[in-house]
Amino acid sequence: MATGQQFITLGKTRVGQKYVLGALAPKDNQDFKGPWDCAEFVSWVIFQTTGKLYGCNSNSGNPATADAFTGFFKRDVEKLGIPVSLAEARATPGALLLRFGIKKAIGHIVISDGKGGTVEAHSHIDGVINGKLDGRRWDTGILIPGVDYQQGKISPKAPPAVNVFRVTKPLTISPKVGEIQRALLSKGFDPQGIDDIYGRDTANAVISFQKHEGILVDGEVGSTTAARLGIVL
Repeated sequence: MATGQQFITLGKTRVGQKYVLGALAPKDNQDFKGPWDCAEFVSWVIFQTTGKLYGCNSNSGNPATADAFTGFFKRDVEKLGIPVSLAEARATPGALLLRFGIKKAIGHIVISDGKGGTVEAHSHIDGVINGKLDGRRWDTGILIPGVDYQQGKISPKAPPAVNVFRVTKPLTISPKVGEIQRALLSKGFDPQGIDDIYGRDTANAVISFQKHEGILVDGEVGSTTAARLGIVL
């Protein structure tokens, strides 16, 4: 039986390789060395370890051409997978953590190392990295059916609270959003007004800024995007 630790071990062999958003990884090619995007990377690791497709447009299709996408991972965790808490995923080697995408912005998916770290295809500027889970927003943890998972080296406690600005319902209204809007405008990315409201126009400006900077394009302002904007959340 495949183990969660095997996900980590295999994923680490690709650290340092190139990231390209939308790149296709042939899941049945054990020698593939990129370029990767986040969903293709995780789906390739799963297939190489378990022999099964997951998170693809067709999980019964041709592994050489199956297209992986964070939206398909969201579909599969709801229909096929095992959703778990963020705390449990953080403490479980090989568990996945998924952030859902929004319009015009991608989601993101990573492999937990069970110690608060990740293996992930992160962004154009960083490529495949060993990253960190804390300080980032996630929507769900995922365990893959048929994989043997063991407890990691950290206790399954809730991760620290994260200050991230994004499109919510109701919309976030804050002077800090106005600061974000002014920073965007100063860098040439127009949020269509300074109104202290984090709505779709502000998110679109953030997306354009993130693309320009080569960082993860998620339409949210967390610590990395804030630092690039020159502000403190």
